[in-house]
Amino acid sequence: MQWTDRIRQVKILLVVAAVIIAVASLLVSHFLVRDLSIEERHRMEVWAQALHALNEVEDGPSLSLVLSVMEGNNTIPVIVLNSEGGIDDYRNIKDTTNIAGYARQMVKAGDTIRVGQQLVCYDESIMLKRLSAWPYVQLGIVLIFVVVAIFALLSSKRAEQNKVWVGLSKETAHQLGTPVSSLMAWLEMLREQYPQDDLLPEMDKDVKRLQLIAERFSKIGSLPEPVEAPMNEVLEHVADYMDRRTSNQVQMVRRIPDHDVMVRMNASLFEWVVENLCKNAVDAMEGKGTITLTLLEEPQRVVIEVQDTGKGIKKKDLKSVFTPGFTTKKRGWGLGLSLARRIVEEYHKGRIFVKHSEIGVGTTFRIEMPK
Repeated sequence: MQWTDRIRQVKILLVVAAVIIAVASLLVSHFLVRDLSIEERHRMEVWAQALHALNEVEDGPSLSLVLSVMEGNNTIPVIVLNSEGGIDDYRNIKDTTNIAGYARQMVKAGDTIRVGQQLVCYDESIMLKRLSAWPYVQLGIVLIFVVVAIFALLSSKRAEQNKVWVGLSKETAHQLGTPVSSLMAWLEMLREQYPQDDLLPEMDKDVKRLQLIAERFSKIGSLPEPVEAPMNEVLEHVADYMDRRTSNQVQMVRRIPDHDVMVRMNASLFEWVVENLCKNAVDAMEGKGTITLTLLEEPQRVVIEVQDTGKGIKKKDLKSVFTPGFTTKKRGWGLGLSLARRIVEEYHKGRIFVKHSEIGVGTTFRIEMPK
């Protein structure tokens, strides 16, 4: 949970930093563009006055000054209209095929200066337009950076979890191997000395159960190869096991088709998933209620539903039930549902989620497996 909280805090910090950078960039660019726009307006007013003075000054230094002012504008697009709306002159216009339409756009935008009988129309310079667009480009770059950073953090978190799962699984399987082998040897010795003892079959079941658990952990530590197997048998095995391990106050209801529903899976691991859901259901019902196992066959998928009549899950916890470390029990590691999702989604390319939950009524978990 600490790792998850840290990831969440880093994501929030990255988003806040991106928002601050974006707002600061937009504000700075806005004021800069505004100041440059005012400066260009002043330049065009000087240029318009020079245009007006061009027809009034005589040859000499004054004319040279006026011409130098006129020639000094190399960036701002300008169109000069006469009193009848015709075009007298233009400057810095790249596309000359529709100058009249360009002039109408300038007039509509209000970028005009009246000089005698003439109307000087101008537009923003290319530099000013680029500067206006730059903050949005910068905003896009910042957003891309934040998305990549968050994706890298999530990938790092997932890789870390995978290492933990694999290491824990292999170590658990290894640690269980030695005592299970010893128990099997002791059981064989007891069979030889007390062949008629009624407790030996039950002990044998428990040892085989430990073997199965060790086998499951060893398969989680590797990549199990799925094979075609009937889902009916998996659910029947789980129902039989839960019937033996729970009190008479827990009723197991099976809604399973008579014909085999074949799915590519690792039956041992998938049985663990359904068993985990059933055990959680027993805990949620506090040892009293009904668990319904439903198997549905659809055209493109096979659906398994585990429904209980327990206390339900709070809405605020629905998104966290599969998070490692999350648990509502006083005792528990909070790894069961996380492990179940890993087995279903990563090993079997399926999907597991809470279909419905209502406080005081119960919860339904749904697993969807591709056919």
